[in-house]
Amino acid sequence: MKVKKYIANTMPEAMNQIRKELGPDAVILNSREWTEKRLLGLHKKKRIEVVAALDPNPIENEKNTQQFKQEMVQPLPEGNTSTRPDLTVMKEIKQLKKMLQQQAFQSNHKFEPEYELVFQFLIDQEVDEAYAKQILNSVVESHKNMSEIPDEQSILYSVQAEMKKMLSNSSFNGITYDKRIVQFVGPTGVGKTTTLAKIAAHSMLKDGKKVAFITADTYRIAAIEQLKTYARILNVPLEVAYSIDDYKKAVRTFEAFDLILVDTAGRNYRNEKYLDELKKTIDFTDDLETYLVLSLTAKANDIKQIYDQFTPLSIKKVIFTKIDETNQYGSILNTALQGNADIAYLTDGQDVPDDLIEPSAKMISDLIVGRYTNE
Repeated sequence: MKVKKYIANTMPEAMNQIRKELGPDAVILNSREWTEKRLLGLHKKKRIEVVAALDPNPIENEKNTQQFKQEMVQPLPEGNTSTRPDLTVMKEIKQLKKMLQQQAFQSNHKFEPEYELVFQFLIDQEVDEAYAKQILNSVVESHKNMSEIPDEQSILYSVQAEMKKMLSNSSFNGITYDKRIVQFVGPTGVGKTTTLAKIAAHSMLKDGKKVAFITADTYRIAAIEQLKTYARILNVPLEVAYSIDDYKKAVRTFEAFDLILVDTAGRNYRNEKYLDELKKTIDFTDDLETYLVLSLTAKANDIKQIYDQFTPLSIKKVIFTKIDETNQYGSILNTALQGNADIAYLTDGQDVPDDLIEPSAKMISDLIVGRYTNE
């Protein structure tokens, strides 16, 4: 195997040298970037060092290559990994591959490759591009006095700190009992009824509140039966509202209760008539607040459109469901930053009342940044 070291001003320049001398079958073994000082240290210039190799007999080594790949998918050994130099090499190759993939983005965003990798990760996490740029610009600014670009983990640590700083003005309050009536709205299939039951159990068991149910979801018989099942298990009274008169009567019936939770029909949020129909069934009084239930499995653009569509209902709080069914959490950050509503709860399963999570700025940043190591 022929191994050679190349030094260049940029990665593309180094790659051109490698292709010219070793050909297209060359393999990158290692790379690093450092700052070269010139003229008594008064001037600095960034340089790239790349170690490349060419195997003249690739077919003969195919068996060993396959064995090597199999070893790499095994769990990492505990303790010091210095005894496994192949792991370090593969990690650097993977990092270099990512850096090369990001070359096309650099002219647009003007981030150094190490920062560009993290920027693209945030985009992949469906963080809004404007927020991703804001985060990386702030991180780069905080690092401007460093003698060299920090490593990957340091950048991620700074990104997480910046996220928490941006979220410091957002609210993460769950149910506060400021209003006696809480209605749950949202598109189909997001888990409104199950979420309502979780909050009911939470209010009863943790806060000792007296809870009642009203369902205005009369489009699906199964929805009524589901809520009846939860009502029976929790020993909670339930009234069905087919009209606004039924709704007002149910509210009067539950006058002695601390909290009335209202389930509504899930409909196509793009249908503008949906909100009009809802207003014909629910009495939007000063004693009512509205929670919007969203599934994190939806696309970021869809989540934003849904939020905008429900804005006329004066959304007080947002609940994200199915966080265990996705690996992308950027929409939580986007909604917290761009909306006027609190992020009240996250849910990660069907168990009542266990799978109900009270979020925080740290938790949201942990969810997003924590995915980087698994990419």
